[in-house]
Amino acid sequence: ERGILVMNTPDGNTIATAELAITLMLSMSRKIAPASASLLAGKWDRKPFQGNQVFGKTLGVVGMGRIGRAVAHRAAGLGMKVLAYDPHVSFPSEVDGLETITQLDELCGRADYITVHVPRTPETAGMIGAEQIAMMKPGVRLINAARGGIIDESALAAGIESGVIGAAALDVYTAEPPTDDVHRRLIEHPNVLAVPHLGASTAEAQEQVALDAAQELVSALRGGEVRSALNAPG
Repeated sequence: ERGILVMNTPDGNTIATAELAITLMLSMSRKIAPASASLLAGKWDRKPFQGNQVFGKTLGVVGMGRIGRAVAHRAAGLGMKVLAYDPHVSFPSEVDGLETITQLDELCGRADYITVHVPRTPETAGMIGAEQIAMMKPGVRLINAARGGIIDESALAAGIESGVIGAAALDVYTAEPPTDDVHRRLIEHPNVLAVPHLGASTAEAQEQVALDAAQELVSALRGGEVRSALNAPG
């Protein structure tokens, strides 16, 4: 209403967020957090922390924007088969081992790991819920480093508690900080790795975001190209 131009810096944290998703997947698979906590408590218990390798497993990537593509590249480098699904974004299939999936239900039924990388909109909120979880392989592992609520948190908690879902790794929540009962059920569950929204929390990402913001501002003030505007056309 006041004609104020609002811009953001969507590219600066791409690598940081993609690396966190991969970190969460690997740490969850190898039970790094509980093993570290056990050692810190003075124990030397190895048997409870036997994990799984990701090599040869199938990763379903929901959302193939810049972060989803970066995750797919890195997962392929780990020797994973990648199933890619995005109903709105056309993306190149340049990743070795990447298979394009046109139905979310098919991805849910075939993947050993599923990671979501879509914005939260009315369409994507709860897009992975109880119905989709019921289609998944027993022991599937889910990762959400995108936005809270893309994976329905109540359905996720129920799936974890029933054992249908083998493990989950979460960086984002519908409320932050997460405080309600469903969040506590997830965070306190031994098969959930939960961290406090660290996706963009690297020194490099913060520097790049600052540089991007400054460059966008200078360009707009000089009458040049307006990039990444939220309330005006480019």
